[in-house]
Amino acid sequence: MTTAKPNPIVDVWNKPFWQACAEGRLLLQRCGETGRCWYPPAPVSPYAPKASWEWVECSGRGEILSWVVFHQKYYEGFADELPYNVTMVRLEEGAQLLTNVLADKAELAVGKPIEVTFDARGDVTVPLFRLAGSAA
Repeated sequence: MTTAKPNPIVDVWNKPFWQACAEGRLLLQRCGETGRCWYPPAPVSPYAPKASWEWVECSGRGEILSWVVFHQKYYEGFADELPYNVTMVRLEEGAQLLTNVLADKAELAVGKPIEVTFDARGDVTVPLFRLAGSAA
């Protein structure tokens, strides 16, 4: 029996993000003063705290900044996937996310282009990434 992977906690600030993921869309908040996007969702812009902000749909494309490969299971739900990567990606819109890239660890490299894909996990759909142009 496989144990479920841990799911994110949905709250008032990140609910639009998770709702969009369920629809196969990637949303970020964008600062009304600087035009910069950020993640994770928050009630104020990290770039100009008094500025207004809005939700914008993103391209889902970006690049790998860094990664680690976990060989230890920290959550029972990942036991069948060892080893797995935890990857820092930068989206075209500038926001950085910690995520998983669906690729063999030998294929990961700084600067490699990535694109979003989505993984439905019960009540929540999680954005993951794959190498751009791959079918993984």
